[in-house]
Amino acid sequence: MSLISLARRGRAVALITGALLLVPLVAEARPGGGRSSGSRGSFTNSAPPSTNTTPGGAQTFQRSAPSSPASPSMAGPSAAGAAAQAARPSFARNMMMGIGAGLLGAGLFGMLSGSGFFGGLASLAGMLGFLLQIGLIAGIIMLAIRFFRRRSEPQLAGAGAPYARQGYDAPQPQQTAARMGGFGGGAAAAAVQPQPIELAGDDFNAFERLLGEINAAYSSEDEAGLRQRTTPEMFGYFDEDLSDNARRGVADRVSDVKLLQGDLSQAWREGDLDYATVAMRFSLINAAYDRKTGKIVDGSSTQPQEVSEYWTFVRERGGAWKLSGIQQAA
Repeated sequence: MSLISLARRGRAVALITGALLLVPLVAEARPGGGRSSGSRGSFTNSAPPSTNTTPGGAQTFQRSAPSSPASPSMAGPSAAGAAAQAARPSFARNMMMGIGAGLLGAGLFGMLSGSGFFGGLASLAGMLGFLLQIGLIAGIIMLAIRFFRRRSEPQLAGAGAPYARQGYDAPQPQQTAARMGGFGGGAAAAAVQPQPIELAGDDFNAFERLLGEINAAYSSEDEAGLRQRTTPEMFGYFDEDLSDNARRGVADRVSDVKLLQGDLSQAWREGDLDYATVAMRFSLINAAYDRKTGKIVDGSSTQPQEVSEYWTFVRERGGAWKLSGIQQAA
């Protein structure tokens, strides 16, 4: 095989590798990014009971802060999500830095050998193609692991879940976690025993209203609106996602959000905090646009899509409900 053929093969592998690495960036849109983020108090590590709306149950949280402020309306946004993301090594960044270093080294080698800056690139085309193929395989493995990890997350398979505005059976002692994932923590959280509560029609109206308002605030990148309607932890995740969109030069737009069906999964009290996890199936129009050209890079501006998720809300006694977590239906 000639050096020219090897170089062309290397370029083709590089293009395919780049395309695969970009798949997770454009495939996860709308508030929450299609991931399970946030917390559910003492039940953070337990999947919510399935409902008629989501009979397959829910995924466990993929992003959840180990501890948060004691009050949803006090203190600033939690940086746990952003800090974890920043500390996580980037496979794509490391690989591209390695390839760039290799290209620079090849160019310098060509100059030193007298064949010109690009002569070294031709002489090392075979090695470059080999390295790019390894990168391609590693990228595929990374995507496969990510996919199967999501599909294999533990779920709570149960029947007879409460429907609509009914309560739910009191949790067994062994089901109560030792910490509160949403607010509070430590020994104080361990002493709090969740107690079932009854919800009223105004509560469910508030959940439906928040579904639309949070999607609208996310779409318009209204940080003040998101902060007002979410816990500090969830605001941190939304802010992280919006910042990532800005770095990539895309804008995520959501419109025409309509609740199609909703069921109460759990409603309980921990100390001065009330929690409610609601299974919701809703439709929306979601598209990601290039910020410079205005062209759609993912999704559709006209075709609605249906989404099934578990949204957990929390409030201080007598306060307003705020979004505490989003979990994807299994």
